[in-house]
Amino acid sequence: MDYSIARRRMISQHVVARGVQDQNVISVMEQIPRHLFVEEALQSQAYTDYALPIGDKQTISQPYMVAVMSEALQLKGGERVLEVGTGSGYQAAVLSKLVAHVYSVERIANLARRARRILDQIGCSNVHIRVSDGTSGWSDQAPFDGIIVTAGAPQVPDCYREQLAIGGRLVIPVGGADYQVLKRITRIEEDRYDEEDLLECRFVPLIGQHGWSR
Repeated sequence: MDYSIARRRMISQHVVARGVQDQNVISVMEQIPRHLFVEEALQSQAYTDYALPIGDKQTISQPYMVAVMSEALQLKGGERVLEVGTGSGYQAAVLSKLVAHVYSVERIANLARRARRILDQIGCSNVHIRVSDGTSGWSDQAPFDGIIVTAGAPQVPDCYREQLAIGGRLVIPVGGADYQVLKRITRIEEDRYDEEDLLECRFVPLIGQHGWSR
């Protein structure tokens, strides 16, 4: 099946039509084969605008949310970005075409292995994956120009703020179990941050020492 038409339709109907303007994000999402990141039985639904299950009670985010979160990082190229929650690997694949290096943390080993295989298949060699508690970030690779969290947190872990470079941006859903608010936090100075609410959203819970217990 030729998925290129479905990808273009996804972008026009579910990304551009809903207000995403970053041309680099749009161009990359037109190229990344999203269907490879879902189970074969779900590939016909890969370019619809809703989350799909990927196993282990996790999901691949809807394309619109991937686009919004990528755009919110305000990337210029050449950055080092931390992703918390590798999941399917799709968000990491998008980021890999926009920045120099992506450091992605996944707590579920099966998902990390599957994502690594698909990312290698499509040539995303600048994505580095580690299996660990993502709520602690990746301190030995900090500071990061951007941090993107693909699970809902009850509050913003302090370590994420600490691992941001000055001028760096953290994009994270924060709230309860039923829905969250997508926030962008920019580190202005060493101890000064600017915080914005972007939109309401719903993600699987961020589980770990500095997130939800289960």
